[in-house]
Amino acid sequence: MRNFRSASSTSVLAAVFLTALQLIVSTRPAVAQTRELSKADVDRLMKELSNWGRWGKEDQFGTLNLITPEKRVQAAGLVKSGVSISLARNVEKQTAVDNQMPFVHTMLSTGKGDGDQWVTDSFNVAYHGIAHTHMDSLCHLVHEGKLYNGFSQQEIAATGAGKLSIHHVKNGIFTRAILIDVPRLRGVKYLEPGTAIYPEDLSAWENRAGVKVGSGDVLLIRTGKWARRNELGAWDISKDGLAGLHASCAKWLRDRDIAMLGSDAASDVLPSQVPDVAFPVHLLTLNAMGTPIFDNCDLEELATVANRLNRWEFLITAAPLPVEGGTGSPLNPIATF
Repeated sequence: MRNFRSASSTSVLAAVFLTALQLIVSTRPAVAQTRELSKADVDRLMKELSNWGRWGKEDQFGTLNLITPEKRVQAAGLVKSGVSISLARNVEKQTAVDNQMPFVHTMLSTGKGDGDQWVTDSFNVAYHGIAHTHMDSLCHLVHEGKLYNGFSQQEIAATGAGKLSIHHVKNGIFTRAILIDVPRLRGVKYLEPGTAIYPEDLSAWENRAGVKVGSGDVLLIRTGKWARRNELGAWDISKDGLAGLHASCAKWLRDRDIAMLGSDAASDVLPSQVPDVAFPVHLLTLNAMGTPIFDNCDLEELATVANRLNRWEFLITAAPLPVEGGTGSPLNPIATF
């Protein structure tokens, strides 16, 4: 009887241990997981996740249609303390390995001349890339001769984009945003270049933060790119890459029906881990889903404040320059708690 009880107790303890281990594994964020997707898989997702025609064949707003008047009112209700934080990186005026086209600021007059009281200047910026905080319009990416919603590549001329131009967003972005802080989730200061983020990470953060991404939201992904750059200096992304979303996250984004995607980097993990597809997340969001993108947001202060307040949802506002024909715009998104 004594031996039977001992064996029985051992079995019970083993079963409890195994159950606990299975629970830990099932809830652990995907840190080292790999996904194999091919170009054929991305081509399939282009069709499965498409929003072409959802808001009519002439639609030029894409998922910004999801930011309804009701959504704006809901977002306004998130403002409790009135604390505002800029998500824009101060403009980068110096040439660097990750900034081959720096922001050019030219003084036109200093007010020091005889009878000259005005101080004026001019700005020149090639904002696409990985240095400047900017918004990608839906005309930014062509796939197989087509833009979002089936508009022809022929709509793009030397004078600008005839369809899907940034000027359509002149009334601005005003909605709820949610920050997903992946380095905090994984217990590190920042993600190393080339680190992929998977759908399991996004869901794990929702569970940890107690907030669920929903229709009409702006989703912001922190990789810690600027924290790493501030600590270690700039790096050559063509050699070392960038941390970002794996292409397998696209369905997760479509299921949540977000209005916009943003990150402190390029949203895509680089290299993309999908052979022959360089920027699958950009492709699936901008071209298939009609979801505009914020690139190169500075999310460091936002992450600090959100963690202190334990609030990962907030109002986001942003107003791109209404340039007719423009493929995007530099801008200064603001988060308000």
